[in-house]
Amino acid sequence: MQRAEVITVERRRRWSALAKQQIVAEAATPGGSVSAVARRYGLHPSQVFLWRKAERTGGSAVAARARLAESGFVPVVIADGCDPPAASRNDRGRMEIVLGNGRSIVVDASVDAAALVRVIAVVDRR
Repeated sequence: MQRAEVITVERRRRWSALAKQQIVAEAATPGGSVSAVARRYGLHPSQVFLWRKAERTGGSAVAARARLAESGFVPVVIADGCDPPAASRNDRGRMEIVLGNGRSIVVDASVDAAALVRVIAVVDRR
């Protein structure tokens, strides 16, 4: 009989913004230990310290996006002195959402907000 060795590769875990906040809050309780909390969740203590620092400085970009997606709102930037082109002046209720890498989404007033949030989340992940 031959001996076989099984090697497993763990995938990177994804923690929700809420889970990160709960873990950081648990580590911040009086008498709480970052190392003990990290061990309990199978994390390295430096990860908990990183999440704690991100919360202190206003949160990470990932957490900010998650909060926006949960609220149904997205940030809007309005450029000063921009007049819409003549063709779009008649398109009341239409908006163009410019994403990175030259991508944009154009929607009108009849779009379902929840559906739009899902579409932006999917496009943003790619």
